[in-house]
Amino acid sequence: MAAALQLLPLVARAPLRPLLWGVPVARLASGMALAEQAQQLFNSAVDAVLPGPMLHRALSLDPGGRQLKVRDRSFQLQQNLYLVGFGKAVLGMAAAAEELLGQHLVQGVISVPKGIRAAMEHAGKREMLLKPHSRVQVFEGAEDNLPDRDALCAAQAIQQLAEGLTADDLLLVLISGWDAPAAHRADRYQCHGHPPLVPEASVMA
Repeated sequence: MAAALQLLPLVARAPLRPLLWGVPVARLASGMALAEQAQQLFNSAVDAVLPGPMLHRALSLDPGGRQLKVRDRSFQLQQNLYLVGFGKAVLGMAAAAEELLGQHLVQGVISVPKGIRAAMEHAGKREMLLKPHSRVQVFEGAEDNLPDRDALCAAQAIQQLAEGLTADDLLLVLISGWDAPAAHRADRYQCHGHPPLVPEASVMA
């Protein structure tokens, strides 16, 4: 996602580069029309997998704001909701979740790739960034998509939050880019070394 966002300005400027003297105007117009269509297709593809809209399709609050619905399951809210997450798209997912949940969210911890916030700011995707006074703590790590000390600190912070909860609390788990090798790496770095201690609802992208 971050790489695609960094590429977008280059794609937008691409039609300007091949303009040469002597090229028929019709061919230029046709080339520019194709470039515009390609840009529209690219934007549509990105919009279809943006974390915010995807999360809103999975989460909702009842009209009274007392229950959280995660797909076909409902959970009672009593200032008992916590959030953890990890993956490339989790920053945008957490931002959308906090906007939806508001004061119901007590605390959160997420682990995201190093440099993802700067990439979002550079791409102008402010809706995918957490607010300045967010209740969600962000850890950046795993440079070049490899486990490192920063990723380990993030995993330990997630573990500490989860182990501090009680049976009356709810834990919303946001996962992006989940696969078997990632699960093995997470186990190795103690991100999933213990069974769930509290009712858990997962949202995967």
